[in-house]
Amino acid sequence: MSDLRKIIIDGQEVEVEGAMTLLQACEVAGVEVPRFCYHERLTIAGNCRMCLVEVVGGPPKPAASCAMQVRDVRGGRNGELPEVKTTSPMVKKAREGVMEFLLINHPLDCPICDQGGECDLQDQAMAYGVDFSRFREPKRAVDDLDLGPLVSTTMTRCISCTRCVRFTSEVAGITQMGQTGRGEDAEITTYLNQTLDSELQGNIIDLCPVGALTSKPYAFSARPWELKKTETIDVMDALGSNIRVDTKGREVMRILPRNHDGVNEEWISDKTRFVWDGLRRQRLDRPYVRVRGKLKPATWEEAFKAIAKAVKGKQVAAIAGDLAPVEAMFALKELVSGLGGNVECRVDDAKLPIGNRAAYVGTASIEDIDDAEMIQLIGTNPRVEAPVLNARIRKAYLNGATVGLVGEAADLKYDYAHVGTDRAALDALVSKKISAATKKKKSIVIVGMGALQEADGEAVLAAAQQLAENTQSKLLILHTAAARVGGMDIGFATKGGMKTALKNAQVVYNLGADEVEIADNPFVIYQGSHGDRGAHRADVILPSATYTEESGIFVNTEGRVQMTARAGFAPGDAKENWAILRALSTELKATLPYDSLNALRSALFAAHPEMAQIDDVRENTGAALKAKKLGKANFKNAVADHYLTNPIARASEVMAELSKNAKDRENAAIAAE
Repeated sequence: MSDLRKIIIDGQEVEVEGAMTLLQACEVAGVEVPRFCYHERLTIAGNCRMCLVEVVGGPPKPAASCAMQVRDVRGGRNGELPEVKTTSPMVKKAREGVMEFLLINHPLDCPICDQGGECDLQDQAMAYGVDFSRFREPKRAVDDLDLGPLVSTTMTRCISCTRCVRFTSEVAGITQMGQTGRGEDAEITTYLNQTLDSELQGNIIDLCPVGALTSKPYAFSARPWELKKTETIDVMDALGSNIRVDTKGREVMRILPRNHDGVNEEWISDKTRFVWDGLRRQRLDRPYVRVRGKLKPATWEEAFKAIAKAVKGKQVAAIAGDLAPVEAMFALKELVSGLGGNVECRVDDAKLPIGNRAAYVGTASIEDIDDAEMIQLIGTNPRVEAPVLNARIRKAYLNGATVGLVGEAADLKYDYAHVGTDRAALDALVSKKISAATKKKKSIVIVGMGALQEADGEAVLAAAQQLAENTQSKLLILHTAAARVGGMDIGFATKGGMKTALKNAQVVYNLGADEVEIADNPFVIYQGSHGDRGAHRADVILPSATYTEESGIFVNTEGRVQMTARAGFAPGDAKENWAILRALSTELKATLPYDSLNALRSALFAAHPEMAQIDDVRENTGAALKAKKLGKANFKNAVADHYLTNPIARASEVMAELSKNAKDRENAAIAAE
């Protein structure tokens, strides 16, 4: 039930919800109010006092606009509307005083501070501060924290806004950070000097309004005004987080989140944020051809001729890896289908039904998690498969949702009812009688790839669909590969999966699939960006661009079509994926009918019109799968090591260190040992 109230802000009348804070009401009115501690997605602390405003007719002192609701502001005696001023002399003096206090102990580190140029304290000191200070006392200093390999700390700069403490405890679900001491001795610290144990810890770098928390891998490498900023999409998991890639020359210097309420809000995982050093290492920058058992550098012409010779009169099959854009898969499918071959994108053997979008994507959107009252997880560990989505589940849990898990027990950073680990537990859930009260609750069933990779994967999916129907829930299939849904949408799949697709294949065209074993017999063409497992097995290597070096379409786990943008250029002789396939098709005398990315997309949109609906989540259709007998095995999660799931991550030194630290924590000896 809405509680609309009218209020006057700086002479402008606005109508807002009574539950809104004065600061939010000011934003509705288009009035800027400075703040340090307030953040839209965190609880209100009200401790920086920078957002002070004057309440007309109120107490003779300014009020913190982040902590006062519109409904608490009284109108005048004669029925006048409540009024708030943000530019009065009282407010100006209060803000100058607050800024003066904040700068008492803040060091003059701006020339050497990584936050310089994008620092809230710098900006607000210029806009709302004064050009002098009445304090001459020595500045205090505190010890820096060791938070791990990602976040660099200079705690002398800290202004105790507590954003980092609130984020780690509320969103990330860890309790290592807190504030100790009082008055001048108050400082942010960690419990027993622990490092942070979270896949989301890098977000505190963005949240910190000063230079107290900065990026350790990015430290002292660039200034914000030197960087070219490109808005694009992440492909490290299937969530499709919206990101901004900052480049300096040809090099990616850092990756930051962009706000998208429907996908990642404004958070990204540490893998997304810090994987950029993997874009530079172990890159394939020229074609290679295997001669007498050894890979030798070659020209594009030599590589294409070797492929044409190998393909002639042979049975061809194509597989697509986790990071392949839709355009490349579409072009490869056209090419291989023209040669009479099979295609397959389900390289992990997930039993996803072809052509049934309601079954391989589900019927839920990511936003449905927010107001869910019951969430049932099946064969998944969302904390490592999609950390940002897991934060959303945690938010629903904090809002009162109950969470159940069928599968491997794990620390998900929220409490859940562990129903069981095997198929029998799922069968019992499906057979259980559901009360009318339960059916009325908003609920969602989330199925992971680990549940669908065994031989009875289709039976598990059918059981999950049945459970969703019994409880009147929505279904979400949580994919682990960014390219998977797009591949399924364009039919890059063969009935029977990998076994059928590669059966009798004499030539295998591998489009960036590095997590798959290919038999010794076939001739293998590997098109990819890194010298990973796929390249080691290849007879011909065609170097391609990564997701930051070409524009490509990806479809996320909820079926939302999104597009990456090119932030830089591929190294050496490496080319865009679609361009390699177009050039190769000419050599194979099966020329693809498009000479540009736009022409390719026109063909793609003509064949699959839904691909043109960028950033749209459409309603998915498809018949319910027939119930089949479930096996007896335990559920196993699809991701064993969150930090090393793809060739870019495996080339990253930062990811290697994070992976090692995670293993060390898992195997850490306890006191009795």
